[in-house]
Amino acid sequence: MDEPDIRKIIHIDMDAFYASVEQRDFPEYRGKPLIVGGSPEGRGVVAAASYEVRKFGVHSAMPAAKAVRLCPHAIFVKPRFEVYRKVSKQIREIFYKFTDLVEPLSLDEAYLDVTENHINLPSATLIAKKIRQLIKKETRLTASAGVAHNKFLAKIASDLNKPDGMAVILPEEADEFLEQLEIGTFHGIGDATESKMKSLGIHTGKDLKQWSEIELVEQFGKTGRYYYNIVRGIDHRKVKPDRIPKSIGKERTFTEDVDDISWIHNFLRELAGKIADRLHQKNAGGKTVTLKVRYDDFKTITRSNSFSHYIDEASDIADTAIALLDETKVGDQKVRLLGITMSNLNLSKKGHFKQLEIPFDSSHE
Repeated sequence: MDEPDIRKIIHIDMDAFYASVEQRDFPEYRGKPLIVGGSPEGRGVVAAASYEVRKFGVHSAMPAAKAVRLCPHAIFVKPRFEVYRKVSKQIREIFYKFTDLVEPLSLDEAYLDVTENHINLPSATLIAKKIRQLIKKETRLTASAGVAHNKFLAKIASDLNKPDGMAVILPEEADEFLEQLEIGTFHGIGDATESKMKSLGIHTGKDLKQWSEIELVEQFGKTGRYYYNIVRGIDHRKVKPDRIPKSIGKERTFTEDVDDISWIHNFLRELAGKIADRLHQKNAGGKTVTLKVRYDDFKTITRSNSFSHYIDEASDIADTAIALLDETKVGDQKVRLLGITMSNLNLSKKGHFKQLEIPFDSSHE
């Protein structure tokens, strides 16, 4: 059977997922500025922020101490990842009522291809509406949705009317929509790239569209091709429900350069927890841990360590990443990005896991 010319893609993104689960389960937190993460006394990191606290400028990956300065009356609670995983599974089962083409990105978001679907409904917009209604009915949580003809546009659309909202970008509307979009709103353009683009006079999609592919590659390397395509709404990626990842990783670019080593340790533990969640979702483990560091002068390095056995626990991943810090200038030089990646994956683990032993010999990537 021929592939349809136009796909119907939905991006579902749960609203402030961890914080919303806590507010659902504990009525005393409802309507209050809630932060899920480590306490400010222990140099913790914000893992999730409720919408009530976001109004004060608090966001995920922010140092807890800074969050308290922005919102002194914020309430801190520790993450309950086992609960979040359970709710995420509930939500995924709702997706499968409509299509088998579900590509989870994390516990709280996924792409769905509903071009053909189990209820034979031709409208992706109506399907997205039904999914959001079911999520609210079965979990008492809200989700936002984006509907478009490709993944990139669907992802952008899901952010437009958050929280508890939905947006649709029709194929014939995509060009005008992208031209009017602020450059920092494009998925895949972080703070550093946004600043560089603005210094080049690129403030909107229309500005970006004036640049040729060659010019963008000259300025941004191979990523320039990505920028050239996305501003034209070109994204041929399929929703891949059975994709086999070569690696699982998380990274974050900070709004302010960081050199507090205690905070960095806590941040890496938060990242390791999220990576461990992804590994557990996929029933996977990895043998190689890679630490990525981008300094304040934009120099980027990686350091890695490989083991003879698979690991999947957050503590093991974090301990390895923190040990790898010793091979970097972190602490002496400020950093603007940190990331951890697990690779050399085993996607059908069966008793191959051991407790990690420290110290170890590390190898550079």
